[in-house]
Amino acid sequence: MLLLVRVRTGTHGGSIPVTARAIIATMSRLWGEVRQLGFVVRDLDAAVRYWTQHLGVGPFFRADELQPVDYRFRGKAAPPPVMSLALANSGGLQLELIQQHNDAPSGYLELLAAGREGLHHVCAWATPDEYDARRAAMIDAGMVAVHEGRIPGRDVRFVYFATDEPGGLQFELADQRRPGAYEVQQRIATAAVGWDGSNPIRKISDLVD
Repeated sequence: MLLLVRVRTGTHGGSIPVTARAIIATMSRLWGEVRQLGFVVRDLDAAVRYWTQHLGVGPFFRADELQPVDYRFRGKAAPPPVMSLALANSGGLQLELIQQHNDAPSGYLELLAAGREGLHHVCAWATPDEYDARRAAMIDAGMVAVHEGRIPGRDVRFVYFATDEPGGLQFELADQRRPGAYEVQQRIATAAVGWDGSNPIRKISDLVD
């Protein structure tokens, strides 16, 4: 199976295990370039402080109380998670920190239920047409969709695929390479270039036209 590997991380998503490198290389070859590392955290404020103050990564762009629509968990319609997230770039790689606020079933809560916190997924970005084709190919290859949905407003679709166990490292596919959404990701990356540490937490909404 493509993703049979277990990954352990620190509490604030501050460590990227060596074992993740093989996954990133394999995913780039099969499903598209990895553009993002996603971390599930229990305290988003503390995680952002850690990354900005101790690791010098930022600025982070934050959105609160997001709730996806058309949500499905392990193949069935389910109540969606309510979550806050923060995005920043380190070079060409985006970092996503996610805190879930409710108890709706999700891959995020599976990680926490396994007693872990930190690196949760790697993500490849696709155009809408690429998303449809790659999602179908992954399902045909026997990969299991943990949860999927659509972010309202930008209409970005996403799907997370499981590894060998609940709580294992997951692979996300998102159609971020759609007009309107991709420009926001580029602005996040541009803001990180030469960042001097000022104004470390900003709003994603400020980047939207």
